[in-house]
Amino acid sequence: MTDLREQEMQNRIDALANEKRNLKEENQYLKEQIAQLKKMAFGSKTEKTKRVLGDNEEINLFNEAEVEAKASAPEPTIEVPAHQRRKKQSGRTEEILNSFPHEEQVITLPEDQRVCKRCGAPLTSMGKEKIRTEVQFIPATIKVIDFYRETFQCLECRKQDHFSIEKPVMPQPVLAKSIASPSSVAHVICQKYLLSLPLYRQEQEWKGIGLMLSRATLSNWVIRPTEDWLMPVVERMHMHLLQLPVIHADETPVQVLNEKNRKNTTKSFMWVYTNGEYEVNWQIRIYEYHSGRSGNFAADFLEGFHGILQTDGYSGYEKISCEAHALCWVHARRYFVEAIPTGLEKEEIAETTSGQALNRINELFALDKELAELPVAERQQERLRLEKDKLEALFMWLKTVQPETAPKSALGKAVNYVLNHQEGLSVYLLHGAAAMSNNICERAIRNFTIGRKNWLFSGSPKGAAASAAAYSMIETSKANGLDPFKYLTYLFTKLPNMDFKIHPELLDSVLPWADEIQQNCK
Repeated sequence: MTDLREQEMQNRIDALANEKRNLKEENQYLKEQIAQLKKMAFGSKTEKTKRVLGDNEEINLFNEAEVEAKASAPEPTIEVPAHQRRKKQSGRTEEILNSFPHEEQVITLPEDQRVCKRCGAPLTSMGKEKIRTEVQFIPATIKVIDFYRETFQCLECRKQDHFSIEKPVMPQPVLAKSIASPSSVAHVICQKYLLSLPLYRQEQEWKGIGLMLSRATLSNWVIRPTEDWLMPVVERMHMHLLQLPVIHADETPVQVLNEKNRKNTTKSFMWVYTNGEYEVNWQIRIYEYHSGRSGNFAADFLEGFHGILQTDGYSGYEKISCEAHALCWVHARRYFVEAIPTGLEKEEIAETTSGQALNRINELFALDKELAELPVAERQQERLRLEKDKLEALFMWLKTVQPETAPKSALGKAVNYVLNHQEGLSVYLLHGAAAMSNNICERAIRNFTIGRKNWLFSGSPKGAAASAAAYSMIETSKANGLDPFKYLTYLFTKLPNMDFKIHPELLDSVLPWADEIQQNCK
């Protein structure tokens, strides 16, 4: 009986100890959640190591003294250096302004003052001296173009009662039965998708220069030309993208109104696909709107692709059949940044598990950065020589750390993420065309997220699809070194007069990397 009672008591003690351990872990987890929420709301958003680990980071001037003050810091010996006068960089200003038209304005004496005050004789000009240069801003203006078609006849045929009449072929408009021109449509699209200026503010802009255009009209100027002329070009770029050895993919939420059988508050997604980080010839950025985040959307878009897919760790991408699926080390590093304990000095952070992990990962990034200019095959060989052992050592070290971390803690999530995705995070070692990160795709999606803060939502699925095509063309043109306004104006002038529906290969001549485009749209 005594042994049974002792066993029950021991079981009770073990249960209480286990409950205490679970409560302690839960308490630590909740503290981390609160710290993370505070960091998201009030902390620095950067993940750069210089800011996280304190290597020559920039200081907020407001609290610089409080942050940096140390009672034990010795007073420095003051040495006054010799004064050096900075050279004026007037040549730099002239170089910047040379591409603009110049107008000379001479300030001279009025006729009645060109008399010598000493003797009364008339004054003679000695020449002029340059005093300063100013940049004048000229607000937008409207020019109306009236198209006429000249008709020709043969007078000799007319004498013989035959009518021979010739008329030139009229260039087709960008928008039928509309006053819109290629340049005005390009301007509205660039204002909205390049400069993130919503249509209601553009409406005021047009009103300010004297033309009353409603938001409905401006919406038509965006949607209809995009559907007719930009979407076929995007589809052609899509075909070329699938032929590349590496494709990067990412997705971000977007709110779309009036979706069939869905509430307006339901999340939709904008998917983004780009070429590989090391692609030289074709820079492609394609946006695609879908009502959800299912991996089937990406699988349909990438049907026929047989190269390397580079993404974050979202499981939906596992539905895609490809040569290899490479994961992003920036995402892995982000988990360790989020796991840094609060309230530590910069020097103490470096000694934590998160700080040590960041230093190991950053060492890999530094080595890989040195290989960026190498050919694909040579980059792969050098990665195996320089990075393989360090990467394997990182995985082995994290396996020793894993048993000591609570699985639900921020650090536990960081460690588990890397170890659970070890295969995908190692793919870049075996494929020289792959990158360590998905940054090229995240950079492509950044302009969309900035615009989303201004226009907040798309009014319809049709508008969201048009937005995707517009972003595709603008971001692709930027990636290829083009002026988006010049490029869109060129497309809206050229495409209405091309028979690309029967001969889609004609579109290759207007893609951003085509020679004619590179010459005319810089």
